[in-house]
Amino acid sequence: MGLYFFYLIYMNMKKTFLSLLFTLSVPCLAQSPASWTADNGNGTFTNPLFYEEFSDPDILRVGDDYYLAGTTMHSVPGLVILHSRDLVNWENISYCFDRFNFQDDAFSLKNKKEIYGEGIWAPCIRYANGQFYVYSNVNGKGLQCWTSKDIRGPWKHHNMEGRIYDLSVLFDDDGKIYAIHGYGEVHCTELKPDMSGPIEETDRIIIPQGSAVGEGHHIYKIDGMYYLISTDYKPNGRTLCSRSKSIWGPYETCVITADETFGYHAAPLTQIKGRIQPDGFPVSLGGQDKDATACTNIHQGGIVQTQTGEWYALLMMDFHSIGRTVTLAPVTWKDGWPMLGLEGNLGRAPRTWFKPNIPGTENIKPHAPYQRNEDFNGKQLGRIWQWNHNPEDANWRIKGGRLHLKAMPAEQLMWSRNSLTQRVIGPTSNTTVELYTSRLKDGDVAGLGNINVPCSWIGVVKQQKKHILRCFQQLTNDTIDVQIPQQARIWLRLEGDFDNNRTRYAYSLNGVDYQIVGDWMPLSYQLITFQGSRTALFAFNHKGLEGGTAQFDNFQVDEQKADRSGNIPYGKTIRIINLATNKPMCALPHGLMYDTHAGDRGELTRFRLIDRGNGKVALQCADGRYVFVSGLGIAGDVRLTNNAELAEEFLWQDYLEHEFMLMSTRTHTYIGKSPTTGSPYGMDYKGADPNRRNGAVFRWEEVQ
Repeated sequence: MGLYFFYLIYMNMKKTFLSLLFTLSVPCLAQSPASWTADNGNGTFTNPLFYEEFSDPDILRVGDDYYLAGTTMHSVPGLVILHSRDLVNWENISYCFDRFNFQDDAFSLKNKKEIYGEGIWAPCIRYANGQFYVYSNVNGKGLQCWTSKDIRGPWKHHNMEGRIYDLSVLFDDDGKIYAIHGYGEVHCTELKPDMSGPIEETDRIIIPQGSAVGEGHHIYKIDGMYYLISTDYKPNGRTLCSRSKSIWGPYETCVITADETFGYHAAPLTQIKGRIQPDGFPVSLGGQDKDATACTNIHQGGIVQTQTGEWYALLMMDFHSIGRTVTLAPVTWKDGWPMLGLEGNLGRAPRTWFKPNIPGTENIKPHAPYQRNEDFNGKQLGRIWQWNHNPEDANWRIKGGRLHLKAMPAEQLMWSRNSLTQRVIGPTSNTTVELYTSRLKDGDVAGLGNINVPCSWIGVVKQQKKHILRCFQQLTNDTIDVQIPQQARIWLRLEGDFDNNRTRYAYSLNGVDYQIVGDWMPLSYQLITFQGSRTALFAFNHKGLEGGTAQFDNFQVDEQKADRSGNIPYGKTIRIINLATNKPMCALPHGLMYDTHAGDRGELTRFRLIDRGNGKVALQCADGRYVFVSGLGIAGDVRLTNNAELAEEFLWQDYLEHEFMLMSTRTHTYIGKSPTTGSPYGMDYKGADPNRRNGAVFRWEEVQ
């Protein structure tokens, strides 16, 4: 941290040691803190690919390059495109458009009209005829297409109209272009080559209602066979594949993955009547069944073949209040079906697996897809930023190293125009920004918030000549006012614990010492904005006036758990506690693996990890015996031996917070013990359940 480090020590030498540690956690503006990347730096990756929202992924490979298109709903710029060469490390390189060009107040949040949870969703990206095509639907406007010879743009917009949505497109060998679309009843319609619209008379039902096929289609032609990947949500989420020798069918269908939640349960859903309601209107969060899969399982997405012939699926999953994230899973072809997962454990997917074998990518350094921090010293905003609906360009600018937002009339945050947003990132992160208030006018409200339903924020309210610090959460209609000195600059902070669906706010008068305002606020996922939590810089006038100007600087995101280099306890002696029973694993003298009472700290409950490289480990008891698997891996097949060459090789599955699973690299199944039957440990577990209580997920603690 350089001179900044010594400056903090000098300014705080009289404070307690604990206080000093806290101030050192303030982000240093000289460099960016670590950001989550799936690449573990040891030849493996850990899902999710991005610990932030990226909905409805569609994957495309062109030569040695991979492109991923995703949903952006009502936010602009719209239709985000990422690029990668190894399928693990990605970079945001393009958006298809800067703003919605429809003459409709709803796209610009004008006159109490909005398109929350609408706009652009479920895109399809293709490459043919020497150019890129990105298709998507706009609610009420029909099918849209953007084309460009350069993936970075500029993009040409084609309004194709028609009632085709949630589609996939296939450029077939005979030159015809087909769109696959519909929910339950699946249709195929030809498209005009000039992208002027669908050929309506070609529309046919190719999969009838009642076939258990859902939506989110991804169509491919592989070795002369047509494959359609889709998702169904009733009664819970799963991903299916339908195949046929003809684009028109008939199709046969099977499930290719189900119940893979990576050990995460669904977040509470917002309960609300209507759409965007005034502050004070009843809002509640539904309950959550921590044992239910719901739609937390991986679903909806595409598949792709690498240069070496390997296949991978990039699917999304509903991931707590973060929204929908992207996962990468190996695909194994079995009897002509692209099954997710690995031989011996088809239908499930590892949370941690080896990076794709793609030549020329060995030296790619782990990196995040976005640069989140912003000092506003450039002429343009960073790529990660999006406006909440179309902005009013005359009412914002970057000048003098600050973002200037003019306050326009609005009754609350959700109606505040020119709110600048970006996705929150998990599992935990603190977002801090400087707010300059000298140009605010009476009735102005400016600050840092969370655009969600329910929303929340912290900011400064100008009441005549006074500044009041206010923290507000819509869920309880709770307002906390804090009297602060009338100074021109204040630091605002949003603390997010997104794995546990909660957030809280803090402020500082000097940029060093922060005061928490209020308690933790619960977060949810909801189907109104159809997005997860999003941090927002905002300014509006609650008195219905054209207000003054708020200025923002030094937007910083600190991700406390982004560095996972120490998560595998190499070289340590540990006890392994089963989350289902809260009992430690024990190496019985009899030669089997079992458990013992919680207070047992004897030698047979102590294990060492033997590093086998690339995230692989062997397990050795403190008495010298090694864990190995005999037979098929059923209960009683996990045993102990003095022969190191027989030791089972596991791939460590990191769940953060000292939680993990052990997957055999030989059988692709997991070690586990039933919490109810009394049986010894086996190696036949397929994965974690949503509550991590089926006996296959553990917690480690170091033994001194």
